[in-house]
Amino acid sequence: MRILVLPGDGIGPEITAATLTVLRAAADRFKLDLDLIEDIAGHESLQRYGTTVRPELLEMARAADGLVLGPTATFDFNPAKGEINPSAFFRKNLDLFANIRPARTFGGVPSKVGAFDLVVVRENTEGFYADRNMEQGNGEILVTKDVVISLRRITRQACTRIARVAFELAAQRKRHVSAVHKANVLRIGDGVFLDECHAAARQHPGVQLDDYIVDAMMAHVVRAPSRFDVIVTTNMFGDILSDLTAELSGSIGLGGSLNQGDDYAMAQAAHGSAPDIAGRNLANPYSLIVSASLLLAWHGRRSKQTAFVEASAAIERAMESAISAREITRDIGGKLGTREAGAALAARLKSR
Repeated sequence: MRILVLPGDGIGPEITAATLTVLRAAADRFKLDLDLIEDIAGHESLQRYGTTVRPELLEMARAADGLVLGPTATFDFNPAKGEINPSAFFRKNLDLFANIRPARTFGGVPSKVGAFDLVVVRENTEGFYADRNMEQGNGEILVTKDVVISLRRITRQACTRIARVAFELAAQRKRHVSAVHKANVLRIGDGVFLDECHAAARQHPGVQLDDYIVDAMMAHVVRAPSRFDVIVTTNMFGDILSDLTAELSGSIGLGGSLNQGDDYAMAQAAHGSAPDIAGRNLANPYSLIVSASLLLAWHGRRSKQTAFVEASAAIERAMESAISAREITRDIGGKLGTREAGAALAARLKSR
């Protein structure tokens, strides 16, 4: 498996290094043929090449079996100057339409809401985000200096395929899908989304479907997240909801994120680049490690190589063990630095 690795900005290089330590340990234990190709994107690329994402990186990503993207300082980049958001660039150009965001509790990490294990499946290519809902130009329009119109794009095709992914995932889990929407106000767009969720339910008669208005869902998921299995929703609602569920697990640093399409996939930490702690060996590497583990499983299922799926499951078991033993970073109750947490997890992975 060839993986293009772009460490990104801020804490990105630190958590990426820890992630690669774990991937190499998994490769050793499960005899995986891993080819890790490192390059740059974000601020380092801007300084060296004058652009945050070089055009050839897209072809490198297409030629690879997967992409690992560390957090990038997207808020710093000015699209008017050609400074591209790397995450949006790869999501759009590789058509990574499904953002898979698992969230679960771990023994040893305090949770105020009880144990749960769920996955948010978020549509990734359209919606309200101005950088991905137009073929050309920006989805926000400055009508006057005091009036802004933001366009939201919803297509039946995108709703159909995100519903399909959610139901296929639920069929492998607890056979329950919850669709989150605002169809009481956004009647047409979210109406199309709900229509396609119900169509997918008819194709998967063994999977239960229910639906929730997004504001009510926020209350439900805080009160009793254990009620949910697979949650499917549109882009902006999914962005907010997946951060909430990751934090409910104990820390957003535990939340994985896989951006997948029919042909490509990109592992990406669920959090930002945290420049305030960059270079201090403080960051929790688990979010990117979980994401890379999801990438291994995606490749294994797609290529019918069970060793990659087994390696992914072993990484999760090693995480559970390391958390129980407090071989973790300070944000979740441990005393280790970023490098040490990655090394401890790799050691457990090799020994089990």
